[in-house]
Amino acid sequence: MNRICTAALAAFALSLVLCALLRPLLRRLKAGQYILGYVKEHKDKVGTPTMGGLAFVCSAVIVGLCFCGTSSSEVNLTLVITAGYCLVGFCDDLLKICRKDNLGLKPYQKIIFQVAIAAIAAVYCYVNGITSVNIPFFDISVDIFWGIIPAVLFVFLATVNCVNLTDGLDGLAGGTSFAYLAAMGALTVISSGRLSLLCFSMCGALAAFLVFNVNRASMFMGDTGSLALGAFIGCVSVFSGNMLYIPVVGIMFVVSGISVIVQVIYYKRTKRRVFLMAPVHHHFQMKGLSEGKITYVYAVITAVMGLACLSLA
Repeated sequence: MNRICTAALAAFALSLVLCALLRPLLRRLKAGQYILGYVKEHKDKVGTPTMGGLAFVCSAVIVGLCFCGTSSSEVNLTLVITAGYCLVGFCDDLLKICRKDNLGLKPYQKIIFQVAIAAIAAVYCYVNGITSVNIPFFDISVDIFWGIIPAVLFVFLATVNCVNLTDGLDGLAGGTSFAYLAAMGALTVISSGRLSLLCFSMCGALAAFLVFNVNRASMFMGDTGSLALGAFIGCVSVFSGNMLYIPVVGIMFVVSGISVIVQVIYYKRTKRRVFLMAPVHHHFQMKGLSEGKITYVYAVITAVMGLACLSLA
C-alpha cells in the first residue's frame, strides 16, 4: 500500500509539472480547441489549449514503468496500448488544429486504428488464458474461452468511444475516470497489485490535470487524453477479469454513449429529438445546470457504484 501511495503521489507531482510546462507551450503553438458553433454555452472556450492529455498520460506511463519495471507483460501491454490510443488521439487533435475545424480523422480511420490496437489485447488475452470474466456483485467468474476475443474488441471500442463522448464539459471525463480508476484500483489491489498500482498512478496524474481542467478549464485533454483514458480503463478492466464492471461502475460513460445512439436513431426515424442535445450532459447544461454540478454528479454516481461493487465483492 505504501508503494501504491508513493506511485500516486509521484504521478501527481510529475503530471502537475508537465501540465504547468505544457499549457504555455500549447498557447504559443496556438494549439487551441475549435468549438462547434451550435454549442453556444461553450463559445467563450474557443482557443483554450487542447492536447493536455499528453501530460497525464506521459506521467502515468513513466511512473508505471518506474514502479512496475518491465517484467510484467500485462503492465507493459497496458502502457503500450494506452500510448497507442494516445497517438491516435494526438493525430486527430493535430488535424483539427491544422484545419481549424472539429473534424480531425475520419470516423472509419478512427475505427480501423482502434480495432487494430484492441485486437492486440484480445489476442493476448486468448493466448495467455485470460478468458475468465468476474460477475459484479457475485463471487463467481465465468470462462468464456474463445469468446474473449470478440468480447475484448467490443469492450475496447465501446469504452474508448464512450469516454471520448463524456469529454464534453470541464473536468467531466477526468473526474469520472478518476472515480472509476480509484474503484478499479481498490478492486484489484489483492488480485493484481501491479494493475492496481497503475490505476492509482493514473488517478494521481488525473488529479493534477484536473487542477487545470475543472471549470473554468485552462486546458483540455483533447482526444489525445480521452482516447488514451478509455484504452487504459479497458486494459486494466480486461486484464484483471473485470470487464463487466465497466457498465456498472462506469455507468455514466454508458449513459453518454447510449444517449447519443438513442438521439441519432430517434431523429432519423422521426426528425425529432429525445434530448435538447446529445450526449446527455449537454442536455442537462441546456436545462440550466452548471458544468460544475454536472461534473460533480457524474463523479459521485461513479464513486457510489464503485463503493457498491467493493462492498459486495
